[in-house]
Amino acid sequence: MPIALLALAIAAFGIGTTEFVMMGLLPEVATDLQVSIPDAGGYISLYALGVVIGAPALTMIGLRSRRKTMLLNMLVLFTAGNLFSAFAMNHETLLVARFISGLPHGAFFGVGAVVAAGLVAADRRGQAISMMFIGLTVANIVGVPIGTLLGHALGWRWAFGLVAVIGVIALAAVAVLVPKQPKPTEVSLRGELRAFRRPQVWLAFAVVVFGFAAIFSFYSYIKPVLTDVSGFSATAVTPLLAVFGVGMTVGTAVGGRLADRSPLKTLCAGISALAVSLVVFALTAQNPIMAPIMVFLIGATGFTAIPSIQARILDEAKEAPALGSASIQSTFNIANSLGAYLGGVVIAAGFGLVSPSWIGALLALVGLGFAVLSGRLDSRPKRGGVVASHQASPATESELTA
Repeated sequence: MPIALLALAIAAFGIGTTEFVMMGLLPEVATDLQVSIPDAGGYISLYALGVVIGAPALTMIGLRSRRKTMLLNMLVLFTAGNLFSAFAMNHETLLVARFISGLPHGAFFGVGAVVAAGLVAADRRGQAISMMFIGLTVANIVGVPIGTLLGHALGWRWAFGLVAVIGVIALAAVAVLVPKQPKPTEVSLRGELRAFRRPQVWLAFAVVVFGFAAIFSFYSYIKPVLTDVSGFSATAVTPLLAVFGVGMTVGTAVGGRLADRSPLKTLCAGISALAVSLVVFALTAQNPIMAPIMVFLIGATGFTAIPSIQARILDEAKEAPALGSASIQSTFNIANSLGAYLGGVVIAAGFGLVSPSWIGALLALVGLGFAVLSGRLDSRPKRGGVVASHQASPATESELTA
């Protein structure tokens, strides 16, 4: 694999760290800035809002920029947002800083996925994309725990200072290791948006919204489940969250290899396995041996599908690969919010702490339904009697199995 992928992975590591480290530092930040925990939750939701808005908006603004330049610009904004967070002196300022930090998230991953896929042969692009996203998953194993410990020991501002340093390192790595990208030609906003007329593009978004809301329905309430249902101590939860991160990493790596063979089959298999894993967890959460095993498997099965969905959107939005890929990142954050909301609804209704896993299994099945529908559209005959997708031409067949 090209060494340039390491630069993209370093950047993904920093982005993943800043996205999730706030969750472990929320009480300290709330106390320091003298706000309630619910108000402090805005630091998480404003970051997510920045991702949703920034992914398509910044990608469209940078349509005519070289992709390497776009990556560098996003990392400058990312580093500045985290420095701003580290020095924020009040609640309102930190809200703005977190929003700014989230803006480049989706645009970086959207453009980064296109760059990663372009660095390798077509039959290895799933692995290349997964290499970048592995940086995001490793952040949950290493970056978030280190940032949380640093924040507890020296103060929460140091955690965001650390992320800013990672941003500088990533900026240097991308500048040195990523090859120069050609300047886009004949690019127009109207042409980019034309790709969004295709049902397949919207089906890909629907798979993400429901399929990945399943993960976040489970993950948003994992701490109280592990302590109150599985019987683990509060200190044991941190390494168990790292187990989830290991599962994410393994799933992303395996999913990248499988996506090079068949993105759609890998996507369907991953979501199906996720639904089964969530059901088994719901049935065995009270077992302290089975619970960690299922935490690992939920992370692994859920993230097996990520390289596949990225490869799928690159296929279906050929005229707008960066915008389509960036929009997927916005959709992930919508899935995050939807999963957390629905999980909270069933808990509030009195169905118990394990109930979000049942909701997650149902959401995964809905996502699987959209994936299957997408596959049926692939095999539908085109006008003039030419069969689409896997029955079309050798070139199309290679794209579907890339």
